Amino acid sequence: MEHEEMTLVLLGATGDLTRRLLFPAIYRLYAAGKWDPKQIIGFAKEDWTQEQFLTHIEENLKIFVEDFNQATWNRLKPAIGYQSGDLTSASLGQLAPRIGGSAVFYLGLPPQLFGPAAEALGQAGLNRGTGWRRIVIEKPFGWDLDSAEALRAVIAPWWDEEQIFRIDHFLGKDTAQNVLTFRFVNRILGSIWNRENIQQVQITYAETLGVEGRWQYYDRAGALRDMMQNHLLQLFSLVAMEPPGEWDATDLHNHKAEVLRSVRRVLPEDMEKFAVAGQYTEGTVNGKSVPGYRNEEGISAQSITETYAGLKLYVDNWRWHGVPFYLRSGKRMAHDWAEIAVQMRPVPENMFGAGLADWLVFRMKPDEAIDLVMWAKKPGLGLETEEVVLTAPYKKAGEIEYSAYEQLLLDVIRGDHSAFPRFDEVEESWRIMDPILTAWANSEPQAYPAGSDGPKGQDRLMDPGLAWRDLTGGNSDK
Repeated sequence: MEHEEMTLVLLGATGDLTRRLLFPAIYRLYAAGKWDPKQIIGFAKEDWTQEQFLTHIEENLKIFVEDFNQATWNRLKPAIGYQSGDLTSASLGQLAPRIGGSAVFYLGLPPQLFGPAAEALGQAGLNRGTGWRRIVIEKPFGWDLDSAEALRAVIAPWWDEEQIFRIDHFLGKDTAQNVLTFRFVNRILGSIWNRENIQQVQITYAETLGVEGRWQYYDRAGALRDMMQNHLLQLFSLVAMEPPGEWDATDLHNHKAEVLRSVRRVLPEDMEKFAVAGQYTEGTVNGKSVPGYRNEEGISAQSITETYAGLKLYVDNWRWHGVPFYLRSGKRMAHDWAEIAVQMRPVPENMFGAGLADWLVFRMKPDEAIDLVMWAKKPGLGLETEEVVLTAPYKKAGEIEYSAYEQLLLDVIRGDHSAFPRFDEVEESWRIMDPILTAWANSEPQAYPAGSDGPKGQDRLMDPGLAWRDLTGGNSDK
């Protein structure tokens, strides 16, 4: 078990992120023998006693950890403390006597507090110490390019880039990490990973969930900010980047930023060909009637926030010139389905059948696996083909399953930046998104019924002969 002589400080420790994701991840790491924390300090504005805080955490662990064990929690509990206060340098400075060496400060806070918290920690002198000091910032890093640069300007005087960990939990998922591993470890893919052999790439993240009580954040953000600018563009960059010279965080970030810089900008006059916004109306999801977005609690009847975003991107470099990358994400869709699907160019039409093409699919939901969709001869006397799917699940029976937050917490403790976007990646992502945000700022999104595959207008993004994959793993390009 790793035992790092460091303190983990969770700012916003009474909030939703901490109770649902962070403490369950900490508990599972400890229970699995992966990390033995020296000291964890919860910091929040609630005037709680330490016992109240521990009771709060325990109650939520019993909800969010399936194999919760009381004896394990009793052993972990002595490492956990609590301190109430606000996000001023004077209040945060009271943490100093409790932190003797290295420390991680995790900002589990609303986005508008990232800058003030990072600045106050620096003013209190907590950005420097006898050991290393690191700060973890959740997404979104800004709301557009200008605000991202303004946020950086607030943080940069106090925190160096190597101290900052911008967490994108998608990059901690096995699927994301396996895209790189599968691409660069298997030599057979190297010769075909280019425009000569790949016809299109589709990256999908569909949810049956609606706003689920997050309306104050979501109605400001929308699908483009919530999913596209960070999660899906990061997955896109892993698929499209050049092979790194070595497995090094700086090299990985350089190549990801390079491919983002190569994305063709969407011009205002071409917006309808490259971007589609949608908003769900009432419908049926999993057999249950659900309200439309504008009828959700807290949402204005005039809201034009998009709950679906679909994009077509082109990468203007030698490897990918002319290959469309399709990205889409939506709420209240027909199924919970997430995947990265790479389609090979079809064989000539006079061989075995018209337009037969293979797919390599990295599945994230409902389970994580790799599918290779190919074609083989049907049994019998004729020379007919049929689709065959070769599947490799990530998790085997008896293997421990970890969440993305467990992996990323360990990476922060180890100082590994590989899975944490550097600022130039964030900057380039906003450069791609800003023209679309501007175009959608005063426009009505297309309606789509809850429980559907999304707005009909998404089909106009597709190049001739191509179609969106269905949301149940359909592999046909008919």
